[in-house]
Amino acid sequence: MEDQNPWKTLESEVKYDNNWIRVTEHQVINPSGGTGIYGEVHFKNFAIGILPLDEAQNTWLVGQYRFPLKAYSWEIPEGGGPFHEAPLDSARRELLEETGLSAKNWKEIQRMHLSNSVSDELNIIYLATDLIQGIAMPEETEQLVVKKLPFEDAYQMVLNGEITDSVSVAAIMKVKLMILNGDI
Repeated sequence: MEDQNPWKTLESEVKYDNNWIRVTEHQVINPSGGTGIYGEVHFKNFAIGILPLDEAQNTWLVGQYRFPLKAYSWEIPEGGGPFHEAPLDSARRELLEETGLSAKNWKEIQRMHLSNSVSDELNIIYLATDLIQGIAMPEETEQLVVKKLPFEDAYQMVLNGEITDSVSVAAIMKVKLMILNGDI
């Protein structure tokens, strides 16, 4: 029963397509038998998030203005990873681009779907430790502010609603649990 799809697709039409997303409108019969439309956003990359943590339990946040929100956002380093590339390779690249950091130790700590009512976007979050500081190389579309701070301050920013990005909230909460459980 749980694996059965109660939706019936009558017709589908791609409404928008670019290098990052494809938006499709489906004419459907819903689980109750009514007809309607369902919009679906297909992402063409993984969403990759990295929580860097040094030996003193400091982390790094990246601040930037987010166009869809029309607001400034503090986040862990994150970006897109092409499906043809290993997600860990994408994580290494994103961490270096945004913060100038590289890490000797990597651990995948979470996989999640970011908005599964309208999209298929899969997010993979890594914990990066044993860090080495280098030079950041942000993409031309990024105007970033990088901030090093105690991990506990980032955790408090989540609790206070100052960090609202779902990838960042999930990563920080997961790492907090790992710290409390003695896994870090």
